[in-house]
Amino acid sequence: MVAMIESEFITWEAPDGDQPARRMSQRSYDAVSRKAKDEWLALFADDAVVADPVGPSFFDESGEGHRGKEAIAAFWDMAIGPVERFQFTIRDSFANGNACANIGTFSTRLADGTLADTDLIAVYRLDDNGLIKTMNAHWEVERTMATLRKDDAAGD
Repeated sequence: MVAMIESEFITWEAPDGDQPARRMSQRSYDAVSRKAKDEWLALFADDAVVADPVGPSFFDESGEGHRGKEAIAAFWDMAIGPVERFQFTIRDSFANGNACANIGTFSTRLADGTLADTDLIAVYRLDDNGLIKTMNAHWEVERTMATLRKDDAAGD
């Protein structure tokens, strides 16, 4: 079954079903697309860890992930906040137990008209209360950087 997500910013081409981790991933994409920071943070457990991308990067020099809501909020300010528009295209989704792995592309547009596409696998794991315990995004910075371009319609 394919989901019927009502959002101009989320294209769900993947199998769907009423699985808690999958629903939480969808709620996460929806909150990010609407720039609803507080709503997004509320999806995470107090001791949650976000690794986006997994391993050392310019978002996380240690590669240990952003641990706890304060660090996750700082990640939002650094990585999500500056993005003017997100478009999520999920092509496949595997949900088992308390986890879900989504395969897709996150397309972004910055205020200056810069566009980028990030192909990735995003893995969500929930805690016993149904909140996101970990979110690990597997993507390669170099591959995303290779897609950088200007939006011709931006008028820059």
